[in-house]
Amino acid sequence: MRIWGADGVLQIDENSFTMRVVLSTLVSFTNAAKTNQDFSVPGVGPGNGAAIVIPIGTYTDLQMQFETELVDNVARVYNHTRGFAASTIASGTMRLIVMRFN
Repeated sequence: MRIWGADGVLQIDENSFTMRVVLSTLVSFTNAAKTNQDFSVPGVGPGNGAAIVIPIGTYTDLQMQFETELVDNVARVYNHTRGFAASTIASGTMRLIVMRFN
C-alpha cells in the first residue's frame, strides 16, 4: 500500500509499514457471568497492534459483540462492555484476530 500526503509526497509505502496477523483463534463464552479470556501475543501491545473479533456462524439480534483490549503481550477478550455496569453478557463463539504493525 502507498499513501501520499496532500502535498503529493509519498508518506507510507510497502518498505516503511507492515501489518501482520500474529494470532487468529476462536474464542467462546458459555457462562452467565461477566468475565474475560487472555491470549499471549509476545511483542504486541496497544502501541503497535490491534485486536478485533468477528462473529462466526449464525448471528442473531439477541447476541452481543465481544470486546477486545490489548495490553503488553496480551490480547484480552471480554464477554461484556468494560466500564458499563449495566452491559449485558455475550455468549457464543467469535474469531479473534490480532495484528501487529510497524
